[in-house]
Amino acid sequence: MTPIVEVRALHKRFGELEVLKGIDLVVNEGEVVSIIGSSGSGKTTLLRCLNLLEEFHQGEVRIGGESIGYRQRNGQRVRASEREIAGQRAMTGMVFQAFNLFPHMSALDNVTLGLTRVRGMSRRQAVELADHWLERVGMRERRDHRPAQLSGGQQQRVAIARAIAMNPRVMLFDEATSALDPERVGEVLETIRSLAQEGMTMVLVTHEMRFARDVSDKVVFMDGGRIAEQGPPATLFSTPESARLQAFLKTSSL
Repeated sequence: MTPIVEVRALHKRFGELEVLKGIDLVVNEGEVVSIIGSSGSGKTTLLRCLNLLEEFHQGEVRIGGESIGYRQRNGQRVRASEREIAGQRAMTGMVFQAFNLFPHMSALDNVTLGLTRVRGMSRRQAVELADHWLERVGMRERRDHRPAQLSGGQQQRVAIARAIAMNPRVMLFDEATSALDPERVGEVLETIRSLAQEGMTMVLVTHEMRFARDVSDKVVFMDGGRIAEQGPPATLFSTPESARLQAFLKTSSL
């Protein structure tokens, strides 16, 4: 197994409040890892630290073997340059709760923007690749629609196409279905499921317990800023070791 994401002794604070308290996590190539836990357990903060949307105060994050965000110089921890960090962020694709599409742009232009400005593709190349991924997520026929003309589930599928088109090493999903109406949740989960079946490396923060159980190679349960338990979903959901996870699962729909 080849590690793509390696997190070691990660600590993160907001002022005096420590929200990540020494996280250690490995995600191997082709794995789907779901992070579950109660609100405030640190799930989203951990995900955002993986691509430096949140800075962290101690520890290390490595993606593809490269240390993210910081360098050691003369024994001191120094933040990398903004150019370095921008390049490192391109190794991850992030899908947020709120879609974050540009409202004045079509679905196609939302996908091509990063390809032309960041990847340096020609317009023709970018459109060809964008069309491929829009087709892949079932949105090719709506390529010319703006976000206001799309349902929430359709907007999220465009956001997934936009992230994947950038060819990241790992995809990060932060509660990708939480802003959707119940009838739209299934179409987004099915898109993620199909990508997982193709071997894409993914880390998902999710409250969809059944989906996490069915799709994940590994499930991580966070509690109070720590990883309280992790393992294969069949084991973690059927025979949880900690009383805290047992209590959490009793309140979750499986």
